Amino acid sequence: MKLLNEKIAIVTGGSGDIGQSIVKTLVQHGANVIFTFLSSKKEAKKLEFEFKDLVKAYKTDLSDFNSSKNLVQKVTKKYGGIDILVNNAGIIRDNFLLKISKKDWDYVIKTNLYSIFNLTKHAIYPMMKQKKGSIINMSSVVGLTGNIGQSNYAASKAGIIGFTKSIARELGKKNIRCNAVAPGYIVTKMNAHFKSKIKENWIKNIPLKRPGTPQDIANSVLFLASDLSNYITGSVLNVNGGLI
Repeated sequence: MKLLNEKIAIVTGGSGDIGQSIVKTLVQHGANVIFTFLSSKKEAKKLEFEFKDLVKAYKTDLSDFNSSKNLVQKVTKKYGGIDILVNNAGIIRDNFLLKISKKDWDYVIKTNLYSIFNLTKHAIYPMMKQKKGSIINMSSVVGLTGNIGQSNYAASKAGIIGFTKSIARELGKKNIRCNAVAPGYIVTKMNAHFKSKIKENWIKNIPLKRPGTPQDIANSVLFLASDLSNYITGSVLNVNGGLI
């Protein structure tokens, strides 16, 4: 059964491991997907080619307010509206607070948090006209617990949770839902550089005794994007194997 027939979805950061899984899963359930990328052109074009007319890639700096506005205008002009927005784009620049640079602090906050404000700000207008929509924001377990060496990343992800809950209250009367997904330890290229011992310690603390996969996250996004979650808004869905 396809859960998203003829829905129009925007997925940010669609060329990364989690982003690609989200794009593929939404398409497989009947959605037309527009996804953004910034530097991974090869992966973006490959994904676009794989699904032909069902997927369209746009190189977009979502931390820029006007670029986000232009993207929404292009999508609404071509497709007539936006049903689903998945704010997935994010980066890490880890370091201890004593060593972290202002540049890395600003870059993470701007990329992870400003981009969500910028795109959501513009995307809600067509959703309000339609009187429906689902917004899914990608947070993290560290946005709930904090983590050593990730003060910038944790701050951005905690901010996303506060933003999500506020928007859910504001837009509920317009039948627009807003929820967050908080992944735990997910195997991606982003964390491939971590030492094996560190990864082993993480897994020891996970009740399910395994890391998550990008597909685990994509499945949770599918649920929140579909009518199966029609009465859920302002929630944080923890996808972490029972870590917290």
